[in-house]
Amino acid sequence: MSGASAIDVIAIGNALVDVITHEDDDFLDEFGLAKGTMHLIDEARAQSLYDAMGPGIQVSGGAAANTAVGVASFGGSAHYVGKVTDDELGEVFGEHLRSTGVGYDTPALAAGPPTGRCLILVTPDAQRTMNTFLGASVVLGPEDVDNALIARGTILFLEGYLFDPPAAQEAFRVASRMAHAAGRRVAL
Repeated sequence: MSGASAIDVIAIGNALVDVITHEDDDFLDEFGLAKGTMHLIDEARAQSLYDAMGPGIQVSGGAAANTAVGVASFGGSAHYVGKVTDDELGEVFGEHLRSTGVGYDTPALAAGPPTGRCLILVTPDAQRTMNTFLGASVVLGPEDVDNALIARGTILFLEGYLFDPPAAQEAFRVASRMAHAAGRRVAL
């Protein structure tokens, strides 16, 4: 592999910031949310909920990013490919992910939809109600896939949740072809 060290897992997926806060049942009722469910929401709904939420924590999230963090936490090497916007939550995503030991250098969008987020409302009975705005994560395309990076990965892990947008489908196809050409494994 021409001098570059191998990476155990290259993960591609929806780059989301998990915003976790504790709320009571009245908060859920006010917003018409069924406890313990997951809702895909639009930007306006995401902003409305975010503005009403109490203090919480913000960390990198999304299935593939969480997988990469898991690999790194067990001593493996991982790199993540996912799209954020050059905004506050985009900075939170990148800084938190890198702080866990996961490589991340996908260029942020200069304009367009804001960084995706999953607003997680935890009630006193420990139920979590998730409200996900995909935002910039769905803008990931084949131009974000680096052949040299993919060739360094032992396993290319593709997050199935990202397979809907056409550009992301093409990114998956391109990355898979690159991985196979380099003799690497692909997991979906």
